[in-house]
Amino acid sequence: MRGLQSDLQTIGFRNDALLAPEQALALFFSRAELRERTVESVAFETAAGRVLAGPVIADADYPAIARSAMDGFALRSQQTPGTLRIEGEIRMGEPWAGELGAGNAVRIPTGGALPAGADCVVPIEEAEAVGRDVRIETAVAAGANIVAAGSDMRAGETLLEEGRRIGGAELGAIAALGMASVPVYAVPVFGIVSSGDEIVDVRAKPGPAQVRDSNRWALAAKLARLGAAVKHYPIAPDDETEFGRILQAAVAECDGVILSGGSSVGLRDLTPRLVERCGSPGVIVHGLRVKPGKPTLLASAQGKPVIGLPGNPTSALMILEAVAGTIVAQCAGALPQRSHVEALLANPVRKRLGWTQFVPVRLEETAGICTAFPLDMHSASVSLLARASGFLTLGETVESAAAGETVTAVRFL
Repeated sequence: MRGLQSDLQTIGFRNDALLAPEQALALFFSRAELRERTVESVAFETAAGRVLAGPVIADADYPAIARSAMDGFALRSQQTPGTLRIEGEIRMGEPWAGELGAGNAVRIPTGGALPAGADCVVPIEEAEAVGRDVRIETAVAAGANIVAAGSDMRAGETLLEEGRRIGGAELGAIAALGMASVPVYAVPVFGIVSSGDEIVDVRAKPGPAQVRDSNRWALAAKLARLGAAVKHYPIAPDDETEFGRILQAAVAECDGVILSGGSSVGLRDLTPRLVERCGSPGVIVHGLRVKPGKPTLLASAQGKPVIGLPGNPTSALMILEAVAGTIVAQCAGALPQRSHVEALLANPVRKRLGWTQFVPVRLEETAGICTAFPLDMHSASVSLLARASGFLTLGETVESAAAGETVTAVRFL
């Protein structure tokens, strides 16, 4: 591999050495020597959106005692049908003193604690209360309309696994367990560096041979969805000294770096050799057997990932979504949260045998049937992926997919 890396400095990637995306990721993780993730403890009020750094385990049975699932009467099932004496009323938050007497029932609200001696609840609409008596016309099974003790969580049960992103449901469970602080992974900061003399700020009016720096903002939004924070760096010109200075600063100050542009094989594409200077092990993968995104570069410096993405907008965003996003998610400690959908392919697709191809699709659902409409691939398009709902992954052994064929689409994060 070091021989290949020396070649990178002069000729860029070699077509006969390109790796499939899954091979590239496996090689990257085997050689990257990434730093251990930092764990921090945060108050549960601020834990939403963070990633758990350890499992959440129930400390007791929940609920602690059986509760009523209905407004009605708590009683003994074997005494139904029949007429029972109303012994009293259970109030929310207060246990019933003593044990329910034989032939008696008590009024109970939804969520009320079931009294000792009772084994079912009869809904109020299925009982006839007259004065201090209540008439039950039909037999009621034991356990009816009751939330059993420990039916929600058992002591020692792993409720949430490490790597789970904390959403509303997760935060509610954490609060129910009384966890005042939550161990989470520190949010990794990724620096973004756009490169090229043709790139101008989004607020500037580009000249005929210039383009606005749209990639930076598309990548920043995707990084946020992957659980990373973003630090923006100046546009790097096609000048080895200045580009190198900006890249060195980004590697030193951030947990990872995303480079947009400059990873191809032209004489002015500086990225590979500048990345090599940032630290060991340097460039691990340069070039993927994939469309779009062939010029992708995967590297590591000082225990931090450095990802060189193509300059074409569709290629850059597609590779971050489908390939390099795995590296970002690993740094964030998050479990994969992909959403897959089975769909019928609206139009046929052909591709190069022996290569992986990511095909952007627009997904439409009618009468419960999802249809995937392939979009024409234009790597330089800024708007293509904004028109898409997700993508198909056509592997190396696939040469074509026919209209009407069932395919698995991945929704964009």
